[in-house]
Amino acid sequence: MERDLLADAPLLASWQSYSSRAVTPFTIPGHKGAASLLWPVLASVLAGDVPLYGGLDSVKLAAGVLADAEARAASLWGADWCRFSTGGSTHANQALALAIGRPGDEVLVSRSAHRSTLLGLVLAGLTPVWLPTEVDDRLGVPVGVTEAALRSALDAHPAGRAVFLVEPSYLGAVSDLPALVALAHNAGLPILVDQAWGAHFGFHPAFPAHALAQGADALVTSAHKTLPAYSQASLVLARTARLDAHRLERAFEAANTTSPAGSILASTDGARALLAARGHELLGSLVPIVAEARTRLRAVAGVQVPGPEDFPPGRFDPAKLVVVLAGSGASGIDVEQDLLSLGVPVEMADQDMVVPIVTLADTEQTVARLVDVLTAAIGRRSGAPRYLGAAAQWGTSAMAAMTPRDAFFADHVTVDAAAAVGRICAEVVAPYPPGVPVLVPGEVVTAEAVRSLRAALAAGTRVAYAADSTLRTLQVVARELPLESAP
Repeated sequence: MERDLLADAPLLASWQSYSSRAVTPFTIPGHKGAASLLWPVLASVLAGDVPLYGGLDSVKLAAGVLADAEARAASLWGADWCRFSTGGSTHANQALALAIGRPGDEVLVSRSAHRSTLLGLVLAGLTPVWLPTEVDDRLGVPVGVTEAALRSALDAHPAGRAVFLVEPSYLGAVSDLPALVALAHNAGLPILVDQAWGAHFGFHPAFPAHALAQGADALVTSAHKTLPAYSQASLVLARTARLDAHRLERAFEAANTTSPAGSILASTDGARALLAARGHELLGSLVPIVAEARTRLRAVAGVQVPGPEDFPPGRFDPAKLVVVLAGSGASGIDVEQDLLSLGVPVEMADQDMVVPIVTLADTEQTVARLVDVLTAAIGRRSGAPRYLGAAAQWGTSAMAAMTPRDAFFADHVTVDAAAAVGRICAEVVAPYPPGVPVLVPGEVVTAEAVRSLRAALAAGTRVAYAADSTLRTLQVVARELPLESAP
């Protein structure tokens, strides 16, 4: 099996070949695989680091192993074009923004888009028309963009150039993507999907189909999030009926490193080969493990754990484990501290939720341990039930007074947060995870946004990207809105 997998993974095979032979390199990286002579502890971090240029391939890329691996990924996902990113889905999302339209063009964007997409709009000079994200008030889960919301935006903005969506959401729900694709394509617009959390989609019938299989024109996915790959390993794939392949290539290279880490690329290739060969088997084994965890956690008083049965068919990731704690009275921040003390870190925790990430690398034993310690921690931290409100981190409704790009480059001042209300925001402010901005450059700061951010901070959530992480002050555009324009 291993030989067959390597035969289908040219970058990983090159990494193995390079690592097993005697090489005296006079190329970068500077450690030259010999850092043990300088500092053994540092060498342990650098073990396995092989460059693309002068490592997996010659500096002139004569062997073509990267192009071969990317072509195999394109074939697996049914794409015409594919590139591997070592800059994560951040780089890949920004490449898609640079591949669409011209500065000043309007694009329709899910308001739950990640910070990387927003900054892609800044780089490309695109003007977002925000698509509201519907949230299930009972479960607190963002369930995506509705047909009605997209239809309304298309009618109001006939000059739009593309639609940017996030599928699945950070908490596992998926919009009715085929319906949204049909609307966009009927209007002549491509649909570009940030599917960072869905690299495993489409490889087992229990899971939603991936975005390209549902008609989207491009998708970005993080191999390192749900597949066994290095951190920062990501892919961007596209069909070129509505997208220009040459423009995609230029956009990708605009922010691509000229010294890509071959080990990251090789891990992307290996994860793709594993998914192609064993994805159905491994995903099939994962579904009942997560289902059992969901059943056990639902038995804890006051706890909700959404699953596929709570959504229309194909609209929720069965591998996603979202533990909603509001009804138990426990704080997710406190529960997280208990888990950390036991060596069980989780991906996300805020006041009302804990979100552990379960992947192909987990087993019945690892997930059972997670459930055991999580159940005990919730029991210790339980209290009076709380109301579960719609969390601000899934996108807020605000008035746009400037484009994100204009606000990003405008003169700005730092003011007390209370005084920022009614002013034009000049910075990105987002609870992290998930990294969805509550405050966006160019939007008018609202009292609601400030209150929600401060409440999240007080509860223990990290609020990222703001110049002042305490949120005592905010950065706003120096010029003030006319009084009649302020909210």
